[in-house]
Amino acid sequence: MIRFDRVVKKFGDNTVLRELDFTVAPGEFVSLIGPSGSGKTTILRLLMTLEKVDGGTIEVGGQPLSHMPRGGKLVAADEKYLREVRRRIGMVFQQFNLFPNMKVLQNITEAPIRTLGLSAKDAEARAVELLEMVGLAEKADAHPTQLSGGQQQRVAIARALAMRPEVLLLDEVTSALDPELVAGVLRVLREIATTTDITILCVTHEMQFAREVSDRVMMFDHGQVLEDAPPEKLFTDPDHERTREFLRAVVDRE
Repeated sequence: MIRFDRVVKKFGDNTVLRELDFTVAPGEFVSLIGPSGSGKTTILRLLMTLEKVDGGTIEVGGQPLSHMPRGGKLVAADEKYLREVRRRIGMVFQQFNLFPNMKVLQNITEAPIRTLGLSAKDAEARAVELLEMVGLAEKADAHPTQLSGGQQQRVAIARALAMRPEVLLLDEVTSALDPELVAGVLRVLREIATTTDITILCVTHEMQFAREVSDRVMMFDHGQVLEDAPPEKLFTDPDHERTREFLRAVVDRE
């Protein structure tokens, strides 16, 4: 479902991703872990086309993302092409990015109506289902400012799912939350992982969550995949000393 082929990303003189290669299978839940600055969030931003690659190619569902076919070869994608590809991908950010002037229900229905062309009736029916799934059915008429951080993040997850994405990107979705609010968000993500066939790429510092939910965990360092393994292998018997150092440091912080 996702393929990075020799992807390079630079910010000025700083090379963040160095000929990065990896794939994610359809329906797979893959967690990305590693120190700050290792390139994890940059991967998600490239997939959302918020950044452009400096080398290599990215594919989603066999369709080029950063490039488009023209005249028998790949050229840099134009905005129209990017809009079409982006419909296949949803993202939940660290910050909730809800529209404060809209009620919860409208936050969820706005994009499906405008972008997917759903009727208001169909979009609202879908939104109600999703609010029930994330445990917030009674908050449909509330404004975001009336919700806790954990509730706002669950609305943001529902909003992403309302677009029926094939790929869902999660960027440290619990990092802005108070510890007591984290459990509710992780519960929702566990349900999505186990009850849908959405392909999920998750940047997280919640090691126990990554261990419980992931099909694979990739350890990043200096813009490259240092280790890629099932969670039980990576967390109990990692191959690299750098991975062991990182996991010890995370456990000490917790």
